[in-house]
Amino acid sequence: MNKKRLFILAIFTFYLLTVTCSLFALDFGLVFDQAAEYGGSGSETDFAYKGILVPRLSGLLGEQSGFYISAGLNYELDPLAFIPKLLRTDLYWRFGATEFRMGRMFYSDPLGFIATGLFDGARLSFNGTAGTFGAGLWYTGLLSKRRAHIDMSAKELEQNNTAIDYGDFANTYFASRRVLSALDWAHQGLGGYIPAKLSLLAQFDLGEEDIQSQYLAGGLTFPAGLFIFDLGGCLELLEAASDFDLAFTAEAGIALKTHTQRLALLGRYASGNSDSLAAFLPLTTVSQGFILQPKLSGISLLSLDYTARLHGALSLGLSAFYFISTESDTSGLEGNRLGVEFYGGLYWRPLSDLSINLGGGAFLPSLGNAAPDADAIWRIDMNVVLSLF
Repeated sequence: MNKKRLFILAIFTFYLLTVTCSLFALDFGLVFDQAAEYGGSGSETDFAYKGILVPRLSGLLGEQSGFYISAGLNYELDPLAFIPKLLRTDLYWRFGATEFRMGRMFYSDPLGFIATGLFDGARLSFNGTAGTFGAGLWYTGLLSKRRAHIDMSAKELEQNNTAIDYGDFANTYFASRRVLSALDWAHQGLGGYIPAKLSLLAQFDLGEEDIQSQYLAGGLTFPAGLFIFDLGGCLELLEAASDFDLAFTAEAGIALKTHTQRLALLGRYASGNSDSLAAFLPLTTVSQGFILQPKLSGISLLSLDYTARLHGALSLGLSAFYFISTESDTSGLEGNRLGVEFYGGLYWRPLSDLSINLGGGAFLPSLGNAAPDADAIWRIDMNVVLSLF
């Protein structure tokens, strides 16, 4: 098939899909997300470009049920690669105050960095006067490893950083085989004005790593005029190779918010390996910071964030992070203060379906005592997102 026929077929398919969506009250959309970054450390520099094309389709199957389907095609340079992904794709049914959802869905714990992302499974929830109660069961082994970000062991981290081999697709594309279960409770106004969340999570290893973990996590938000106070914490029971250990993480934050500005201070602590505690180990890796991007395990941080709407569709964001190791064994390092990171960005949304973001920053080990002579790590990046329909 030549290019002209392929183009005509694509236009016809798009037209047919648009007409079908109109006739059956379906909602169709297409998102182009492009990102480029240039950075380095010392004399070494690197350029990376990647993007994703995301078509989505949603609709109703009745008055109390519906569906959502989305997929993605990632493309990267150096080396050139095209990676297909099935994104959020689920069905839901509502029965009064009860909802049942199944498929590939988004889930996040109360703190947002223990188990968050897309998971395959089912969730039942009930919304009552005492809050929203939920129970879910999910499997991770059919997810893309590049999107799941599950690296609870050194072997999993190595596998996730290995390129996808289409000649050995089954062994190089999928994430680790783990099962996640969760019991959740959330209340939008405990005591009349305090939002609260509480979850009991458990993940079980179905592979060869033999790492199981259970989490009791919760968070509270206290609004007070222009100020918002946040408290959260998690106690983890970790089982690895038949050994049981305890680990924990905690956070506290305060934010001052007006109509056009927000200033927030956050402190976050995660236990490291010691005589009495193990390093806190989340199921999914959520990077802390923009440049260094460490995993929240054996590390603590202080962050200061400022955001402001400068004019109309233009906003500014400034952030600073101070990273500290909580590991008792700091061999190879001169101290436990890793350094400071600075990052800033301009965010422009001239149209409702177009956003352009430009940012940059650096991590400075010289402002810590762990490796004060190490080279700074810096990066500038640009992101363009275009949404159609």
